[in-house]
Amino acid sequence: MENIRTRSFQELLRRYIAFVFVLFIIAFGTSLSIRANLGSSPISCPPYVLSRIPYTKYSMGFYVFCMHIFFVLSQIVMLRKNFKKIQLLQLAVSLLFGVYTDLTMWITSFIQFDDSVLGYSLRWLQLIIGGSILAYGIALEVRCDVLLLPGEGFPLTISKVTHIDFGKVKICSDTGLVSVGIIFCLAFFGQWRWELIGIGTLFSTFFVGYMVRKFSHCINWLDKIVIPNTEPSEQLEPHLKKTKEPLVITISRQYGSGGHEVGEKLAKRLGCKLYDKKIIDETAKELGLTYEFVSEKEQNISTGQLLKLILTDKSVPKSMYLSTEDAIFVSQSSTIKRVAEQEDCIIIGRCANWILKDRPNCFKVFIYSDMDFASKRVAEEHHISKEKAQIMINQTNKQRTNHYWEYTGERWTDARHYDLVINTSKIGIEEAVRLIDNMANSTPISL
Repeated sequence: MENIRTRSFQELLRRYIAFVFVLFIIAFGTSLSIRANLGSSPISCPPYVLSRIPYTKYSMGFYVFCMHIFFVLSQIVMLRKNFKKIQLLQLAVSLLFGVYTDLTMWITSFIQFDDSVLGYSLRWLQLIIGGSILAYGIALEVRCDVLLLPGEGFPLTISKVTHIDFGKVKICSDTGLVSVGIIFCLAFFGQWRWELIGIGTLFSTFFVGYMVRKFSHCINWLDKIVIPNTEPSEQLEPHLKKTKEPLVITISRQYGSGGHEVGEKLAKRLGCKLYDKKIIDETAKELGLTYEFVSEKEQNISTGQLLKLILTDKSVPKSMYLSTEDAIFVSQSSTIKRVAEQEDCIIIGRCANWILKDRPNCFKVFIYSDMDFASKRVAEEHHISKEKAQIMINQTNKQRTNHYWEYTGERWTDARHYDLVINTSKIGIEEAVRLIDNMANSTPISL
């Protein structure tokens, strides 16, 4: 994995200050969604239901604070000596978030619509806007990377103690919170209150996670605020700076299009190294995993796995928790950046075009073909029928699409991410090699 950069006191201070403001954004998005009266988000279900009991003396913010205290105490009990003292700051976060909750619930109290057709439409619009604000706040919280809200620290602790995948624990945790909210509804109201826990609750579960992923790639501006601009590379004398960057060609390819063969022949033609399986070797060595395990996990995210990733909503910074897939991606990203700095090379797949998107002298290629061309190649290579080959092609391309979207938030086949797009079923492998060679060496690449 990439080396962890030591944070200065100034940077930490900036991150904590940003975190305080981000908590308000999260609270505001949550409150605005609740005021749509279509159902609260899973984490808000128990405190919101309790706050609506007619004879209660306490606000939603108070119940949020109590719930968070329970989460923190549970972490202490489960982790014992392994509980880091810095995480006691979650208590202060709980208090502040409770205050923000009451404040934003008051601010949004007038934003409520009736049950008419127009009113119902506006309520859905309000839910979408509130969910988007909440997702943006969560994305910023993750980028601050200093503390967790107790609601995220609780399932993360369970995952660490039980060694169960965090995604599964998070889904169970959210389901449990909704169930507790329903029990409170039945106990205190004698019926299920759909405006408290309803279709909006289910919608938020999916929508917020999706939007967090979309926003997480659009908030680099926060880094410019929290990270002091003291990089030594910016202070080098002009005569000490590198004058020429190695030429790097990235090849993204649909399965069966011949992209790997193009890469091999191009590497021989240019006399440079090809990085494909070598990246798997280095990743396996660095993470202490087998080649077969990394090969199976990398670039392969099924629709079911993608659904689980959406439900976990990326609300825990990777520095605090890395799934196996995340660890593989981080390790491969580090390897890709390193080899790109060292020598002319060709890199196959692995989101290399995105990882190196801001790097000078990097030529990005996408290779595809029609199904007939691809299925013939796959059928011949694996000695299977064309029908089975087509199934394999569709499945592999779907997994690569999911993987690219999971780690970049963008469409894998979007031509805007590439300098050259080639259809090998039209021009063939040899012509593709010649075309890339000519384009990469004649096109000024000063991105």
